[in-house]
Amino acid sequence: LRELVSRLHQRGVQVFLVSGGFQSIVEHVALQLNIPTANVFANRLKFYFNGEKYAGFDETQPTAESGGKGKVISHLKEQFHFKKVVMIGDGATDMEACPPGDCFIGFGGNVVRKQVKEKAKWYITHFDELLKELEE
Repeated sequence: LRELVSRLHQRGVQVFLVSGGFQSIVEHVALQLNIPTANVFANRLKFYFNGEKYAGFDETQPTAESGGKGKVISHLKEQFHFKKVVMIGDGATDMEACPPGDCFIGFGGNVVRKQVKEKAKWYITHFDELLKELEE
């Protein structure tokens, strides 16, 4: 993944992380991949003022609701005037974000979800497959 993101950056492609996971964890991954934290869209945890007791999650984040990943992609297309947005993911909510995304690549490198594998037009199990395509 690190190599794929690096090659995309070399080509001037912006990379975003859109996740139903929590911002604090996803931002850590983004930093490891040299993706700006401004390019992370994920759920935010809320804590009470003492900072220790969990108070829930921020329901105002688009990723906190059904169809939220698609809303993020629509927002990115409007904000940056992207002609094409490719979504790579391992889950049904990733697949459901196309449209508004223009292409979905199913990923089964961590876990194979039958529904994603069957419905994705392009399904990979290792990022080397995408690196090979970038070379051609």
